Amino acid sequence: MYTAIGYAAQSATTPLAPMTFNRRSPRPDDVAIEILYCGVCHSDIHQARNEWGIAVYPLMPGHEIVGKVTEVGANVTRHKVGDLVGVGCMVDSCRHCEACAADLEQYCLEGPTLTYATPDRIDGTNTMGGYSSSIVVSEHFVVRIPEKLNPAAAAPILCAGITTYSPLKHYGVKAGDKVGVLGMGGLGHMGIKFAKAMGAEVTLFTRSASKAEEARRQGADHVIVSTDAEQMKAAAGHFDFLLDTIPVQHDLNPYLETLRFDGVHILVGLIEPVDPALHAANLVMKRRVLAGSLIGGIAETQEVLDFCAEHDISCDIEMLDIKHINEAYSRMIAGDVKYRFVIDMATLKA
Repeated sequence: MYTAIGYAAQSATTPLAPMTFNRRSPRPDDVAIEILYCGVCHSDIHQARNEWGIAVYPLMPGHEIVGKVTEVGANVTRHKVGDLVGVGCMVDSCRHCEACAADLEQYCLEGPTLTYATPDRIDGTNTMGGYSSSIVVSEHFVVRIPEKLNPAAAAPILCAGITTYSPLKHYGVKAGDKVGVLGMGGLGHMGIKFAKAMGAEVTLFTRSASKAEEARRQGADHVIVSTDAEQMKAAAGHFDFLLDTIPVQHDLNPYLETLRFDGVHILVGLIEPVDPALHAANLVMKRRVLAGSLIGGIAETQEVLDFCAEHDISCDIEMLDIKHINEAYSRMIAGDVKYRFVIDMATLKA
């Protein structure tokens, strides 16, 4: 076994604090990784504070992991010691159901094993995430970080990146399509970059006119202030796709009205009930689709990393000393980060 250190929450009401714990020795198909960087996702906060009601403690968050391979099991063929690799939101799945066979492990019919706060499928211990010095993961769930990518900025691609890339790819966004991106946080700014790289005409929907200049810097062609009724009215029937990254309840109806017939509104940020109620006529009368999407499979996660390397795309990040993680959570809730915190794990050792 490995002795590891990290930051964990001991309950829903206590701050994250240092903790020493054990990582397993590599199984035959495992890769042991020294963690260099770990992104901080808003879902880390939800879980640490048990806002979804499924947390188990101690809970060590972190599912945007980049590090170097330090040891491999006897059956490992894809990775070797010294490789720069990544681990995203999953570390296992059943591997035999219809979804897993289609490289859609995130939709595993038995439920994927998440990178933290989920029982290991073999020994039953709860998984511990990337706010730590090391991790041991089956090679199937370890991806290669392309040399061209900045390792720290690549970390959020493993969640924020794949979450926005996967639905754009699945629904066939192509050159000439008109794509609206709702919200410009960690997910939204990546959605803008991906849609633009796919050749789409990209518009940011935001409640704040002050974000217009920044949105154009990220690659947006246009900006619509969603609180301006005239701007929203002028956009009616205009868009082929809407990528909705807003993580809180919001009225979908005005946005649906901006879609053309057969348009698709894709939810990636909201996992609460839709409120206020959806007017079904906004779907029925134009054959519009309201869809959802969850991260991506392992093969597609490798694909998005390679896509980022090819198109020179990375996440805008702010580096973080892990001792400031609780302050970072407060800043994230206040929207005070552009656009993703990434923990430098060298600060954990310090």
